[in-house]
Amino acid sequence: MLTTLVVFLLAFGANQAPARAMTGPSAAGKNAQLQALQALLDSYVAAGKAAGIVAAIGQDDAPPTFVSAGRLSDDPAAPAAGPDSLWRIYSMTKPITAAAAMILVQEGKLKLDQPISDFIPAFKTMRVLDAPATSLASHPATHPITIRHLLTHTSGLGYQIIGTGPLPREYQRLGLLGGRADAEASKAQPKTLEAFANRVATVPLLAEPGTEWNYSISLDVLGRVIEVASGVPFDRFVDTRLLKPLGMNSTYWTVPRADVGRMSTLYFWQGDHRVPLETGAGTDWLHPPLVPYGGAGLVSSARDYDRFLRMLAEGGSLDGVRVLKPETVKLALSNLLPPGVHVVNNVTPAPLVAEGFGAGGSLYLNDVPDGVGAGTFGWFGAAGTVAFIDPKNKTRVTVMVNYFPARKWPLYSDVIKSIYSK
Repeated sequence: MLTTLVVFLLAFGANQAPARAMTGPSAAGKNAQLQALQALLDSYVAAGKAAGIVAAIGQDDAPPTFVSAGRLSDDPAAPAAGPDSLWRIYSMTKPITAAAAMILVQEGKLKLDQPISDFIPAFKTMRVLDAPATSLASHPATHPITIRHLLTHTSGLGYQIIGTGPLPREYQRLGLLGGRADAEASKAQPKTLEAFANRVATVPLLAEPGTEWNYSISLDVLGRVIEVASGVPFDRFVDTRLLKPLGMNSTYWTVPRADVGRMSTLYFWQGDHRVPLETGAGTDWLHPPLVPYGGAGLVSSARDYDRFLRMLAEGGSLDGVRVLKPETVKLALSNLLPPGVHVVNNVTPAPLVAEGFGAGGSLYLNDVPDGVGAGTFGWFGAAGTVAFIDPKNKTRVTVMVNYFPARKWPLYSDVIKSIYSK
């Protein structure tokens, strides 16, 4: 039952919303923030809310400071949680997939408003549900799904774990999860990214493309677009054009056996009891995925994910290696939502929904009262992970933890209170 539940939780964003940082705090201010954050993480472990937790905090273009507490499991002999510990980041894969697509945009191999049917012909003729809450009856779509729509969840696609009505059930019947599944659920899943995308195209859309924001398998479909446009398998493209150039050497589709000692245990909260759902040694990530999904497929470390955020914060380059042009990063971190579309379906526990959406992540268009500055971009993972950059306050934050459901504790809000001060 628990493993099946994880399958249906994979794609949820996690426990998040932002707050206001100091710009260029003094050394004393930084130390106070770090002490407060350390006390918070220690309290989470001491109270049994998490076995282990790691945060990476960066200011300006400086290397991050790491704060951690606890161990990779409840076993007293387990390794301590640290900067290079491995965590299931689930939907924090999405901004990485989006960045891979932006590489192709800057190379002219993709255009934001280009129909995805140019790369996946099965999407040439789509249909839209007449009454999504009650029926699969549909009518022809009048607009094509574009690259912009996939990047911003305005494609009309959905998720089998979100919403009600017949569409999520149809996704489930067809194995359209967009993530790892247990052995039984995997029997229904397509065996290739091509087959996945083609099967998605057979299902009617929730809404006319470009008219509504609905959290979805869009970034999984985008993975297929990337491999067609590049001529390279999606996971290999991400590895060779992003992960390896950025030195993200602990970010994996499949965790090497040699690194299993760094892998965290995934927990699940049953009421007030936290129980192990998947150990590090028994993780399915030791085996290659059936399909490398761009929406929820990666394992990473706090050190690695900070490198990704730092690349964005520095305009597309890191340690002298450029993967994106500054103008491409500026575009990726701008509001890419189609005109008239607003994010009203808040799938994270953010107290204030972000008004905009960039390439694979939420975007705050205005300062949040007692919160982050305008331009803050980021996303979250189903098992509690957090990542965002706040360009206005020159701050970037990554938090790694692994438990379901992410909303069990107000981790995001607690972290914000610790590291952001007036």
